[in-house]
Amino acid sequence: MQTFNFLQEHILENDTVRLNPLHHHDIDKLLHFSEQQPELWKYSLQPADGLENLKVYIDFALRGRKEETAYPFVVFDKRTQQIAGSTRFYDFQKNHNTVQLGYTWYGKEFQGTGLNKQCKMLMLEFAFENIGVDRVEFRADANNERSIAAMKSIGCTVEGILRNNCAAPKGRRDSIVLSILKDEWFGGVKEVLKSKIEKERNVSPQ
Repeated sequence: MQTFNFLQEHILENDTVRLNPLHHHDIDKLLHFSEQQPELWKYSLQPADGLENLKVYIDFALRGRKEETAYPFVVFDKRTQQIAGSTRFYDFQKNHNTVQLGYTWYGKEFQGTGLNKQCKMLMLEFAFENIGVDRVEFRADANNERSIAAMKSIGCTVEGILRNNCAAPKGRRDSIVLSILKDEWFGGVKEVLKSKIEKERNVSPQ
């Protein structure tokens, strides 16, 4: 893994989406999701529904950046000129040259628009081609069918289920583990993802 500067303001963008580093002042931009769409965090280990939970959520994300284990973003949809949600790199493992990608959520009005693939393209390109990691890992509640389908659609390989592996807001959960390896990214996953994005772009209403 190349040296990654957690203090730098990394902005990832293309013509459709911009990922801006998350800051405390972004709470005002995300609060309406937290108050009006609490179901977004149904499967989350760290719900952000309601003002107090959102504050804790952002504090935890920024603490991870300070500790150099995470780098959170706010997602800005250029097509609508609106904040759409949040995502992050986390669990940076310098010794193993790996990172996880997750804590991803989008407002309901942005789901199914192709925005997720655009975000993942930017983040995977940055992880493999700028940071130089060997593996990007994804995890989700094993019951979260929508999230699992989204991860498979960007080229992730399912590795298995970690049974009852972590505490959840209500009891414990089984976690599904998926990944993309560097050789897979350069060996075809990137090109397939690009083609899917172009196909969605061509059929999307202008």
